[in-house]
Amino acid sequence: MSYLVRSAHRKPKEVSMETAIKERFIGLWRKYFEGAELPIVFFYTDNEDAAPRVRPPKDHRCIVADIARVRKGKSLLFDNESVGCFGGKKYLGFFDGLRPNFDYFLSYGIPGEVEGERYKKTPELVNEVMKAMPQFRAPHRYIAFKRWDNIEETDDPEVVIIFGTPDVISGVFTLSNYDENEQNGVLSPFGAGCATIVLYPYLERKSARPRSILGMFDVSARPCVPADVITFATPMSKFLRMIDNMDESFLITESWKKVGKRIARKA
Repeated sequence: MSYLVRSAHRKPKEVSMETAIKERFIGLWRKYFEGAELPIVFFYTDNEDAAPRVRPPKDHRCIVADIARVRKGKSLLFDNESVGCFGGKKYLGFFDGLRPNFDYFLSYGIPGEVEGERYKKTPELVNEVMKAMPQFRAPHRYIAFKRWDNIEETDDPEVVIIFGTPDVISGVFTLSNYDENEQNGVLSPFGAGCATIVLYPYLERKSARPRSILGMFDVSARPCVPADVITFATPMSKFLRMIDNMDESFLITESWKKVGKRIARKA
């Protein structure tokens, strides 16, 4: 059932609940985050017509580079063959293994055989990290990404992702914590760029109190986003609460107006 709850008994010309929520958020976003780009969403599906399918890449390609098109308004559908790297396949749930010599790849490499990314000090430390890494399998054949204004009534968005500057992210970070009684309502776990916008926020859906995720600190993914942009991702259920809180939160204060004006000027 869609988080944007559908009404089974509505008049033909009545605005649906999904459309009402979608348009309400767009209005609030323009009011408080004028000029900032709209969020994108994703959901898993077996519907091959949910969006245009991405063709299999000829070479290695980071999915964050593909998602740049979604941010510009192009809806995209991925399956296992559409994703151009082992990490992307794993963290989107299409593959449960690791590339050969991954422990050396993430650490100092093997001379003449594997170039190391040097994100962890030793292969042994990589293995310990991967033991604790959450695992999941994609529940359906495809994953669809759409910009917020392109969500359709038949879609069931599961996670919302915001690509933003520090000013924008400070706003959604604070809003995410607005109705929480703990200090860690927003997390920033170590992981690939795609893990921080798909894997971690997707798994938070089933938490009693879903948390949001700050991400895109992966050095390998950084070239795929602007220099001053990071990400904030949160389950749809949490995002709906955030929408409901916008008009009573710090966003109506003079403090935020100063930040909001800077966001608008930068845009």
